[in-house]
Amino acid sequence: MITDNVRELREALPAGGVLLGLDPGTKTIGVALCDPQWRFASAGQTIARRKFAQDKAALAALIAERSVAAIVMGLPLNMDGSESPRSQSARAMARNLADFGLPILLWDERWTTQAAERAMIEQDFSRARRAVRIDSHAAALILQGAIDALAGAAF
Repeated sequence: MITDNVRELREALPAGGVLLGLDPGTKTIGVALCDPQWRFASAGQTIARRKFAQDKAALAALIAERSVAAIVMGLPLNMDGSESPRSQSARAMARNLADFGLPILLWDERWTTQAAERAMIEQDFSRARRAVRIDSHAAALILQGAIDALAGAAF
């Protein structure tokens, strides 16, 4: 199941579970994880993009290691809410990850990278350290937004 509806994901996971947040970029994939009770998201690793089969294998290993119940993937929309070529690329990636058999929630990621960078600057991260960690921090913001919405979608 691939959806952009929080209620659909909530219905698919009545017992909660670890969620994997992804910020797919052209050069890297930012990764974040949340606790099984959907309270907080934490930045994880950043996967350097290679061939998709290698990227998928790295994600599969992480999913198995952490017993992931669903994926929340950032959907890069234009500022007016319309889709862009990057949006279509994210949707294609979601379709390619669907054979993991996990529900996938596409989440509007507008402003997440900027918000992550601002937070990292406030924490006095060096420019070099920000460059390495920005995508995983953006993934954490994507995932936190989704789990906050999931908490509000409780029945």
